[in-house]
Amino acid sequence: MQRPPLHGLIIAITDVAEYAHLSRRDLDALAAALDAIRTEVEASRGARDAAYIRRTIMFQRALDAGARLLIFGSRSRRGWALGVVSLAVAKSIENMEISHNVVHGQWDWMNDPEIHSSTWEWDMAGLTSQWRYSHNYRHHVFANVVGVDDDLGFGIMRVTRDVAWRPRNLMQPLRNVLLAVIFEWGIALHGLHSEHERAVSPDERNAQTRAFKAKIKRQVIKDYLLIPALNGTRWRRALTANAAANVLRNLWAYAVIFCGHFPDGVATFTADAIQQESKAEWYLRQMLGSANFRAGRVLAFLSGNLCYQIEHHLFPDLPSNRYAAIAVQVRALCETYRLPYTTGPLLGQFLQTQRSILRLALPDHFLKPAPSQLVGRT
Repeated sequence: MQRPPLHGLIIAITDVAEYAHLSRRDLDALAAALDAIRTEVEASRGARDAAYIRRTIMFQRALDAGARLLIFGSRSRRGWALGVVSLAVAKSIENMEISHNVVHGQWDWMNDPEIHSSTWEWDMAGLTSQWRYSHNYRHHVFANVVGVDDDLGFGIMRVTRDVAWRPRNLMQPLRNVLLAVIFEWGIALHGLHSEHERAVSPDERNAQTRAFKAKIKRQVIKDYLLIPALNGTRWRRALTANAAANVLRNLWAYAVIFCGHFPDGVATFTADAIQQESKAEWYLRQMLGSANFRAGRVLAFLSGNLCYQIEHHLFPDLPSNRYAAIAVQVRALCETYRLPYTTGPLLGQFLQTQRSILRLALPDHFLKPAPSQLVGRT
């Protein structure tokens, strides 16, 4: 697939179809094929899918309980460390494969009030109701649209040359490390900020702030007061284990999210690109603006199946356990229409993302053209 020449800086895409060199007939055919994938999955959802999410929830809760018993009952540092890692894995599964996907509405078709996007509250700082607006709407509907998608740098980092450099970006490397360590709190504040932006009155804004503070209070009491207290004289062991597991979970979630959105090959778009955007063009923007990383079944599960970020952006409300099969069909479509399908090893994606963050902390005149950022890798 041919790409336009670069002249120093990467320019966000305005005409998505023209950029992809697709005719109107090709666009319509691509959209029809993707619609057919959705229809097939929706028609075939059933007992096996319901059993999958219920089994996942049971496994996660058992792993969480087992990790806490190990932390409490073991007497060695090795036992404590194993308990921390197990607890971090349980927290990661809860956040990504369960909560993230439940709140996207992937399991609403079951009509189970306990596994529904309108009732589920995740075990993490921040309210799912606030995250649902900032993520499900602002990010997924307007993915990678400069000035519209708040997830494009989360308001604290420059992750594309389409955003003007400011002196504060020199602090970006430190902000990046801090965000990785406290990722759950960054997501929480991000959701609150989005709610504040759309509030129509001071009372509504204050109500969102109160709800946010109440959730943080509950989370802090649970993680750092109640659970340690239940461990009696071993409360310090439980307290440090909770803190360490939360940090490990934050680092993993950060890596998964950043590898799906900011490695080489991921495109950005101008606000004009979404003016009178057709469904076919929306599909195409999701495909160009996302990236996968290669993963086996275990790694895919631990990432919430967000190793299939392209498929997730195309079908955010379809069950995550279907993404592996959907990916085969989507990749075939990309080959048919000569579209990039940006993927690579997890470590490679992560290092590319970190390189871009470090480079973009500098003013533009220090940067070299980076044509690889417009070329999807397979």
